[in-house]
Amino acid sequence: MEEIQKQHTNKFGNWMRTSITARMLMIGFLTLVLLVPLSFIESLIKERSFRQQDVVSEINQKWGNEVLVYGPILKLPYKTYSETKTYNEKTKTYFKETQTHTNYAYIFPEKLDTKTTVQSKTLNRGNFESAVFSTNMDFSGNYIPTDLSEKGIKKEDIIWDKATVIIKTSNLKGIKSEMLLKLNSNTYSFQTNFNDTDNNNHNYLDVLESGFLKEEDITKTGNTNFSITMSFNGSQQIELIPIGKTTTMRMTSNWADPSFIGNYLPNDETKTITKDGFQADWKVLHINRAFSQQHLNKIPNLNSFAFGTKFMVMVDEYQKSERSAKYGFLVIGLTFLIFFLIQTMSKINIHPFQYLMIGIALTMFYTLLVSISEHSNFLKAYLIAGISVIALITLYSKSILKTFKFPLFIGLSLTALYTFIYVIIQLENYALLVGSIGLFLILATVMFVSRKIDWTNG
Repeated sequence: MEEIQKQHTNKFGNWMRTSITARMLMIGFLTLVLLVPLSFIESLIKERSFRQQDVVSEINQKWGNEVLVYGPILKLPYKTYSETKTYNEKTKTYFKETQTHTNYAYIFPEKLDTKTTVQSKTLNRGNFESAVFSTNMDFSGNYIPTDLSEKGIKKEDIIWDKATVIIKTSNLKGIKSEMLLKLNSNTYSFQTNFNDTDNNNHNYLDVLESGFLKEEDITKTGNTNFSITMSFNGSQQIELIPIGKTTTMRMTSNWADPSFIGNYLPNDETKTITKDGFQADWKVLHINRAFSQQHLNKIPNLNSFAFGTKFMVMVDEYQKSERSAKYGFLVIGLTFLIFFLIQTMSKINIHPFQYLMIGIALTMFYTLLVSISEHSNFLKAYLIAGISVIALITLYSKSILKTFKFPLFIGLSLTALYTFIYVIIQLENYALLVGSIGLFLILATVMFVSRKIDWTNG
């Protein structure tokens, strides 16, 4: 009985060593097994990415958040009246009483010009860094003489001596210097007023309000000229709401990779982007947006009309590492395929344990890539991790295959494969096209190499 069991065992062992089908099943099983550590590596990359986001958010909160400016807006109080009737039982008559209420009209400027200068830098905490900036925003423009008659408000009902100018901003904490409003020849300071919840973006816009304006600055027949300078420490982005009947903004920065965001794009004719920074000009006319210059009782939420620039790295190291790890299955499968073809054509026996060691070495590439990229740039990390893994597998295959030509072929193949993946990672618009062409060429090569293999020994 024992002799029969030994014979069956020997037959099974011989079948595993000599059968092409058995080797293919074994390689497929090992490839699936190695997906487990690959999934853990992808989870590690995501965890480190989330940690980076938390650190960046903490840095930004301390330095200054994104900048959104909504203003300056002229705030005019005006009187409205209502009548109430009271019935007198003794005289059997109605007594009329007039009550006076104070409401507010919000007037947008006729012209709003903004010059924005941005100086960017990076702040580090441990292995993580965040891009932040300091900006000076110079506002100038004018209001035309106020006429609310079309709104049913008489000029004599406007309370001119209680008029103010307000500015709404998302980054009150980041303001670096005192703000002064120059209105014609007079100067006014600002103070904080109240918070207004932005229901669209779920953040808070702080309101700065000037002192009461002098009547001669806003009631005369000529235009009222204004200028304001705001200095911010901020992060992520700068946006402006185009409340001027004609709104212009020129932004100059040392940031070399801007992303223009919002409802309006800068003029292509004047936009310049170089390695030393960029300059962009916007111009928004009143016919380009669907809101008027006068509003009663409430300032409308116009955040959807904002435009500006985003100052963030579009593809960071963790995003590149995560994209690289997504090709782990392809790298392991193609490497195993190379060893399988060499084994089949040369009749050299490769043990399943040796396949497993090669697969583990391939997964180590991604842990090396993530850990090194936290202390260096992605290219250096990719080169160090790639060279280390390719050298390890090439030397290991030399001890397995006992020749020079096969390990050399394996090293060149892995070099080409890792180079191909790096190129795909760097591409944005053409990644799918290049990847598809590359996979087609790989398939064609495998078909060409394997065309003379005798598959009958299955």
